[in-house]
Amino acid sequence: MAAVTTAVIAIAGVILGWIAIEIACKPCLEKGREAIDRSLNPDYDPDEDIRAPLNTNPDLRSHPAVSSSASTQTLK
Repeated sequence: MAAVTTAVIAIAGVILGWIAIEIACKPCLEKGREAIDRSLNPDYDPDEDIRAPLNTNPDLRSHPAVSSSASTQTLK
């Protein structure tokens, strides 16, 4: 009887551990499962996920990383 009790406790521990991992790592696991689903889907085309840049004609003078003196020197 002690062996059955030990086995039931061990199985319950494994199940509770699995549930804890699923809850703790849910975002990461969902992204991984989505990636696996996409890679196994024969109709999935990875080229369709490429997005065009939002600003196709950037203005260097309005960019915050470019100082005013540097932008006037490059635009002359």
